[in-house]
This record gives sequence, C-alpha cells and structure tokens, in this order.
Amino acid sequence: MTKTITLAKELIKKASITPDDMGCQDHMISHIKPLGFNVELMEYSNVKNFYARKGDSSPLIVFAGHTDVVPTGPIDQWRFDPFSPSEDDGLLYGRGSADMKTSLAAFIIAIEEFIDEHPNHNGSIGLLITADEEGIATDGTVKVVEALKARNEKIDYCIVGEPTSNKYFGDTVKNGRRGSLSAKLIVKGIQGHIAYPELIRNPIHEVAPVIDLLVKTVWDDGNEYFPKTSWQISNINGGTGATNVVPGEVEILFNFRYSTSNTADKLKERVETILVDHNLDYQISWNHSGNPYLTEKGMLVDKISGAIESVLNIKPSISTTGGTSDGRFISTICDQVVEFGPINASIHKINEHVNIKDVDLLKDIYKKTLENILCS
Repeated sequence: MTKTITLAKELIKKASITPDDMGCQDHMISHIKPLGFNVELMEYSNVKNFYARKGDSSPLIVFAGHTDVVPTGPIDQWRFDPFSPSEDDGLLYGRGSADMKTSLAAFIIAIEEFIDEHPNHNGSIGLLITADEEGIATDGTVKVVEALKARNEKIDYCIVGEPTSNKYFGDTVKNGRRGSLSAKLIVKGIQGHIAYPELIRNPIHEVAPVIDLLVKTVWDDGNEYFPKTSWQISNINGGTGATNVVPGEVEILFNFRYSTSNTADKLKERVETILVDHNLDYQISWNHSGNPYLTEKGMLVDKISGAIESVLNIKPSISTTGGTSDGRFISTICDQVVEFGPINASIHKINEHVNIKDVDLLKDIYKKTLENILCS
C-alpha cells in the first residue's frame, strides 16, 4: 500500500461530517510541519481551517481543499461501513473517498516528494484547508481569504482538489464555475371555494404565464468559456390539500446558474420587472451564494494540462460546468485558479468510491504541476 493510499484511508476513517473536522487537519499538519511549513490555525465559529506556507518568494502555488464530507445516508445501503475504507475489485470505498480525501492525501504526498526531490526549488508552496465547504460555507475558505486579503497576501496559482474528472480520470480540468443565485417567490391571491370563481383570485393561474415567460427568456448568450445562463424551478408549493379550495398563495423556489456574461443584480432586475409587468401581488427574497469565476487559458491551465498529458498521456478538456466550489472565494485573491481531482460519478452517493490506481496518479499530476511551475 502506497503512502498516498495509506494517508487517504487514514483521512476517510475520520467521520468528518460537515462542519466537523474530526482531527483530519491535525493529521495533515503532522505531515507538513516537519517539511518547514508555517501553519496558521484559523478557527471561526467552531469551524476549523488552516493556512500553511513554506517559503517567502514568488510564485506562490497553493493547494486548496476541504476535510468535511456530506452525511452518509442510510448506512445499511452501503456495501461497506462508509468510515471504514475498504478495497474491492480495484475500488476504494468510503465517504469522502472521491470528494475529496484522496485529493488531500495526494496534495500532502506530492508536496513531500517534490520537496525531497527539489529542495532548492523556486517560489513557495501553500495549503488552504477548510471543514466548511459541504455546508453553508460561511466560516471556512471565505473567512480565510478575507484574513489573507486584509494583510495583502496574494496567491499566484491555486489548485482546488475537487473531483472534476467525468468519464475517465484526467479528462477534465475546471478553469471556472458559474455563479449561483436563488430566490423564494410567493405570489398571493384570494383563497376560496373553487365553485365561486368570482370570489377568488387563483395565484397559480396568475403566475403560470410568468413561469412560461421566465422559462423562455434568454438571459444571455454565454461566452467562450460558459454556456448560457440557466433558470430552473426546484419547488412549487400551493394548495390546502382539499380539491375544492383555491389557495391563497403559491410559493416557488428557483435558481439561476449564470456566467460571467451576466451579474446577479441584472438578473434580479429582469425578474422583478417581469413580475411587476404582470401585476402580481408578490414577495421575493434572494440568496446569492456565489459569483462566477474564470481563469482564462494561460500559465496554470497550461502547466496542469501538461502534467496530465505527461502522466496519463491524455489531453484534458477545459470546462466550467458543475456546481459552485470554494474557488469562487479564492479567485478574489488569486488570478489563476483551477480545479482538478478524481472521477466525480459517485460523489455524495451511497457507496462513494475512487479507482485505487488513480490515487497515486493524482499525486503524480500534482507533483508534476509543481515541477512545471517551480522548477522551470
């Protein structure tokens, strides 16, 4: 069993369900402190984070990730105990195996090997690790970034270890993510007996043409890196449960996933203009959970793509698909942020797993990226 797989298993054993760290970060720190890293513990509202750096010169390349995992779901539906990492048929099972404890292990062992092989390398190496990524993400990376920004510490390059591979390992590098804007819309009517339409006002009927218009609206055309902005309803709730009563209101939850061709403020304005134009009696509350970010093709994209080609002999695609990540926070102090990690097909699912053979290949890609940037 390799050092990377051993460390990955040690991390998977720790039941670090968000926002609990359960000792994962202490275990990681025990590996990097002997390498000469200066480690800062940054705890906010009982959420553990740490920022570590070795070296004072530029460029600074930081590996970023999270030790927290999502809940297991019904344990009796797992093939193996989710916090007892188990190997079977070439796969390593366990909660967090793909998202993202093998990436964390690959960070650490890649750094260890790189420093051992290149003790006089250029620049600096850092780690930014949180236990608040899978939850509400208010006391994790965003707070660490605010602290770094306050002291004018800038990161030159950042690799986030999110599971980005799609059909096969190494096929996708993420160079950005879409923004996310959600809303709760309540449209009010007049409740009453369904047989007396002259005495009621049906809010479902009134909002129906608005829904149709919002579905058909082209919010933007996207751009070279992003698809068009998407508007989707996730929930509609209305009615008393009785078949002969028109409800007094209907509640609609919806979300935008939007590109750098748009802004949250513009989307809010367009939606509310449509609501007003249709004379709806409504209330709306907005939740903006992240701006889009983008790293255009350049130094970091080229170097990690070159590392993947060198190790795997494949050329990855460059993509901005998927949900939000902590890259949205880091991009405020780092112009070049990419995400790369294992296959994402099983993340957050029962029987989450990774291919065992991919674990050390991931470590090799991270190490090769360090070499491409700090040894050139």
